[in-house]
Amino acid sequence: MSVARPCFEKSFTQQEPISEAAIASAVDIMRTGRLHRYNVAADELSEAALLERDYAAWQGCRYCVACTSGGYALHVALRAAGLKAGDKVLANAYTLAPVPGAIHNAGGAPIFVEIDSEYHIDLADLDAKAAASGARFLMLSHMRGHIADMDAITKLCARRNIILIEDCAHTMGARFDGVRSGLFGKVACFSTQTYKHINSGEGGLITTDDPELAARAIIHSGSYMLYERHGAAPAPEVFEHIKLETPNYSGRMDNLRAALIRSGLDGLDRQVERWNQRYRLLDEGLRAIDGIDLPQRSPREQFVGSSIQFRPEALAPADIPTFLSDCAARGIDLKWFGEAQPNAFTSRYDSWRYLGDLPALPMTLSVLEKTVDLRIPLTFTEDDCRLIIEIIADVMVGRLQGTS
Repeated sequence: MSVARPCFEKSFTQQEPISEAAIASAVDIMRTGRLHRYNVAADELSEAALLERDYAAWQGCRYCVACTSGGYALHVALRAAGLKAGDKVLANAYTLAPVPGAIHNAGGAPIFVEIDSEYHIDLADLDAKAAASGARFLMLSHMRGHIADMDAITKLCARRNIILIEDCAHTMGARFDGVRSGLFGKVACFSTQTYKHINSGEGGLITTDDPELAARAIIHSGSYMLYERHGAAPAPEVFEHIKLETPNYSGRMDNLRAALIRSGLDGLDRQVERWNQRYRLLDEGLRAIDGIDLPQRSPREQFVGSSIQFRPEALAPADIPTFLSDCAARGIDLKWFGEAQPNAFTSRYDSWRYLGDLPALPMTLSVLEKTVDLRIPLTFTEDDCRLIIEIIADVMVGRLQGTS
């Protein structure tokens, strides 16, 4: 008589409810009808402006621009940092489609850099490609929350005269050596899309200490000549010599989404700890499974564990689709970065064919061909995490023994 195997029944895409405080704030705004960020009285700060003020203070920077999405923020950051059509932009090859999309949208030409086995940008390859290309920009994605050695990267950028732009879509609330992610480069971009660390459906934030870059970003975002209505903006005189030479790309944050983000900001550090409790449990449990390998994370990195990556090294790449389907049959939704074709949110640098022929990146392909990705929503309890470990272990044993 066969024994029923446990299955997981929760959704990997279900978020926690929006808080009652955020709902109340959003309802108050809807009652006014003033959703547009500049629809305010002369002496009034809109919800979007208040978000910029509060986020700049929370992040520890001088300026913040709220906009429509993280991808839009990346595009605007590149243009505001001085990117011209045809300029080369270094970028780690392990990233998501909005990053090369933003580079392309800004008129840049991406040069992808290898990653190492811990999912960090490879510093030797970065140095070599910086020297060979003469690129003036590095768009560094802290992909899936993995933060590289930021001391080494900032020193390399300084030596090569490279402007560092941090993509912090997966590291809002994270730190390296105690310094917040996003404070190492000239400009940083954050996302508040549903699967990120604050949920407003879509949304983006640009932060910087550079007044001229901030002024250009504000004009790019679609401020018209209402830049004085921003909550963390440079002085009006900074805009004088750029306001007629900077295009408007109309990607403003609206007050409704800004209210959701502001309400989520107060509790973000607590949310980070909740994610990390689940991450630590999954990390320990997955490491105990024969044939599965996980990256070693540096104690210098204070990450946000909203997802976890592992490699079933005991399996051949050809066996991974069956491993995934066996897990899916028991309710475990895993993504695979080794898949030949893009799937949902998961794609690989060699699938972005609109960029033309790209050089092979053997180290990156070797790491990603077995990389499996597991989202950790806060709707999961610690018992849920234990069940996930149990099912993955059972499937892995079955695959290795040929009994699955």
